[in-house]
Amino acid sequence: MLREFRDFVKRGNVVDLAVALILGIAFGRIVTSFVTDILMPPVGLVLGRVDFANLFISLNGQRYPTLQAAKVAGAPTINYGIFFNTILDFIVVAFVIFLVVRQINRMRRESPTTRECPYCASLIPIKATRCPSCTSQVQPA
Repeated sequence: MLREFRDFVKRGNVVDLAVALILGIAFGRIVTSFVTDILMPPVGLVLGRVDFANLFISLNGQRYPTLQAAKVAGAPTINYGIFFNTILDFIVVAFVIFLVVRQINRMRRESPTTRECPYCASLIPIKATRCPSCTSQVQPA
């Protein structure tokens, strides 16, 4: 069983997955810091000095100055400001992943090596000036 596990771990895709997971976690921390520390303070300032991390609803009916004070008092809260930050984290990560996948797809596209003859519809090399099947003169691509 140990040998089987070792063979499983030695496969390239498992190692690649582990590296991707570690990089993903690090990237997630960077994005969280970007949203919390860089993006949200100016947005909060524009919206009237709002600190999104302290936007919450206390479910016990009492008012607390900060979320930390509510937690210390043991009050149940709905933390919609933190939820909003998390949604922004997700949107930033999803957008970056979209950009990366889009670039990878662009790089994977291979330029065509053949084209269709306009007269007989057979495939001919892209640089051909005469079709080998019907011998028609074709315009070079």
